[in-house]
Amino acid sequence: MGLTSSLLIGQSALNASQIALQVTGNNLANAATPGYHRQSALLSALRSEQINGSSFVGRGVQVSDIRRALDPALQARMRSAVSDERRALVGQNMLLQLESLTNELTGIDVSSELTKFFNTFSDLANNPNASVTQAAVVEQGVTLSGFFRGLRSDMIEQRAQVDDQILQQVNRADELLTQIATLNTAIINAEQGQGSDGTLRDQRDSMVLELATMIDVTTVEQPSGAVNVLIGSQPIIDGGNSRGLEANFKSVNGELTVEVLVTQTQEVVRIDSGSIGGLLANRSGAVQQSIDDLDEITSSLIFEVNRLHALGRPASPITDLTGTLRIPLADQTRSLNDPTNQTLADLPYGPTNGSFQVVITDENGNRTTTTINIDLDGIDNTGAPGFADDTTLADIQAALNGITNLNAQITPGGELRLFTDAGFDISFEEDSSGVLATLGVNSYFSGTDATDIGIRDALRNDATLLVVGSPERSNFTALAIAGLRDAGVDSLGGDKITDRWLKSVERVAVQTSSALTRAEALQTVRQSLEAQNAAVSGVSIDEESINLIMFQQQYQGAARFISVVDELTQVLFTLV
Repeated sequence: MGLTSSLLIGQSALNASQIALQVTGNNLANAATPGYHRQSALLSALRSEQINGSSFVGRGVQVSDIRRALDPALQARMRSAVSDERRALVGQNMLLQLESLTNELTGIDVSSELTKFFNTFSDLANNPNASVTQAAVVEQGVTLSGFFRGLRSDMIEQRAQVDDQILQQVNRADELLTQIATLNTAIINAEQGQGSDGTLRDQRDSMVLELATMIDVTTVEQPSGAVNVLIGSQPIIDGGNSRGLEANFKSVNGELTVEVLVTQTQEVVRIDSGSIGGLLANRSGAVQQSIDDLDEITSSLIFEVNRLHALGRPASPITDLTGTLRIPLADQTRSLNDPTNQTLADLPYGPTNGSFQVVITDENGNRTTTTINIDLDGIDNTGAPGFADDTTLADIQAALNGITNLNAQITPGGELRLFTDAGFDISFEEDSSGVLATLGVNSYFSGTDATDIGIRDALRNDATLLVVGSPERSNFTALAIAGLRDAGVDSLGGDKITDRWLKSVERVAVQTSSALTRAEALQTVRQSLEAQNAAVSGVSIDEESINLIMFQQQYQGAARFISVVDELTQVLFTLV
């Protein structure tokens, strides 16, 4: 080993110091860069050289690797924490919006409107012949119907906004998948299995973390340097290939639903966390449940009020009336309880086995009562299960048409129309089947749920058609409808209409409180993991400043060493 080898040792020290200084400077330059991981230059001694046959002497130093300060397990935990927190925050925001829509306990809410509605019927029972009170009952029904429709419309609008957010975020997630796959290819080409390109890897990690805010993902690093990305057990990125994501909206039983699909395979992706997971869960959960609850109590209100309002005789005798339910021709000859009768099968309520009474009154007040039996027991004349012998709309029309001084027909639109001969009027009593309310005969409300609830047109035009009671009990019907406020309803499992809605509101309130607590807890977890990650991967200005001094001195020492070797070389030259 000679002076030349000494010069090479000095050169190696200069090169290593320069690279270490460059790495330190890069760390200082990116101290505030989001997603940057601190890098370290790993120095290692060059392989020793044998001299004199038995001794070894070093040949200098080299930078063996430049590594990012990274804990893969901590990174995975942080992505999971970010996904969980984002889902909780999305759920919290959606539930708070839902609470603001229901606006309960403010006086401008469903409970208050129902109370006003039932109060007007109480007033009507106290003043059954007052035209002003009759008009107030009809007007309050109009107000209540508009409130229900408006609230449902607001909820549908909230759901539509959620759908827009889902579409936007799925599209963004698809863009990120494409970019991650592109970076995989760039990393493979740049590294060629040797070392790691910290800048490209930091970019990829930042994109994976952003993806984790929307979807719960896991990553598996390959020997080539690429990472495969999975959602659950489904691979979404394989090396440089992204299979893509897309949102699919479709109608199921008249309701708009949404699911996320893998673009290449059209397989449904189950997303449990992240903002998309939160949007999907609350869309089909709290938001849809509130819409369903509103429809449920509205349907029960419509049916129960109509069931009572159909019975009795209004101040203005009825000589011609038409039901509100339209039944297509194909269903008119199917029994009302036949599952293939789509008109009745799609209703939230329906008739049962029983009967109702038709009262024909002449101009002198003489009454003729006829009982119409409704067979809906689901058993045919042989005693076997079946609907062949059960009552159809056509059967009801024929039975009514057979009553003296009464005419019955099915209109071209599919409604049941009843009209009397001159000098006679019609009323109804004792309906144990609920068929009158189902067909909308002499009803108060029109519609079937919060989508289309309204007041029957004839009643809106003439409040004297309001049924208050009967000749024997002048306020019976009004009292019965007012009593619905405190009566359990079979269709609601025995709950009161107002109580069922309050249960829905309370459920949302409990979910909101739980979401707030969960979001706060998950935020604490995420912040703790970020602090741990910063301790591992973050840049410490103080530490880098010390490294800067150390590598500077190393560089100066190497330069001085080369200078000494040069002087020795010059001495040697003078001796030759």
